[in-house]
Amino acid sequence: MEIEYNGHSCFTIKTSLGTIVTDPFGEEIPYPVRELRADIVTVSHEHFDHNAVSRVKGSPYVIKTVGEHKHNGILIRGFQAFHDKNKGSQRGQTVIFIIGAENLKVCHLGDLGELLDESQIKMLGDIDILLIPVGGFFTIEPEEAKILAEKIKPRIVIPMHYKTDYIKDWNIKPVEEFLRGISFPVKRINSSKVTINEEDRPLSTEVYLLKI
Repeated sequence: MEIEYNGHSCFTIKTSLGTIVTDPFGEEIPYPVRELRADIVTVSHEHFDHNAVSRVKGSPYVIKTVGEHKHNGILIRGFQAFHDKNKGSQRGQTVIFIIGAENLKVCHLGDLGELLDESQIKMLGDIDILLIPVGGFFTIEPEEAKILAEKIKPRIVIPMHYKTDYIKDWNIKPVEEFLRGISFPVKRINSSKVTINEEDRPLSTEVYLLKI
């Protein structure tokens, strides 16, 4: 499985069964434009920086809802969560997606705005790769993201949705605030892409910071 970070909450996940793109952002988000092509697109919620499906080529199968979805042998399950700490009254809902392929489970937390409780974490099950927002304000704060990662205990944590030079004016925090004092080893990958196989997963949780 190859995971490429396109910026914000958008990843391209290439598997032997097909390619998934998560939360494609609109042209208003000034990350470098990469060609996005997929068999499946997941959209965690209908905000412009997460739902630009029209930018993805290949006539993809689009998944926006909770429940179980299967396409070309790829199983994707969606779970409801909230975009804020007030049960969605400020920013609405978001969908957490778990993507299963090649004996790996990838969890994309979308714009999660609240800490999950123990029953929600149990519902997610064992996660291999956790794609987690860490910038705060619109999502959980960096310290909350640390707590959640420690509770979920995936093999790999990949931060997303944080301040960069491309979105320096956004009222969110840089990834270093999440990494500061974190209890897991941090691998700074000098690429936007990383290949992860079932047999070479780390034995305990590590953070992979992908380059944008």
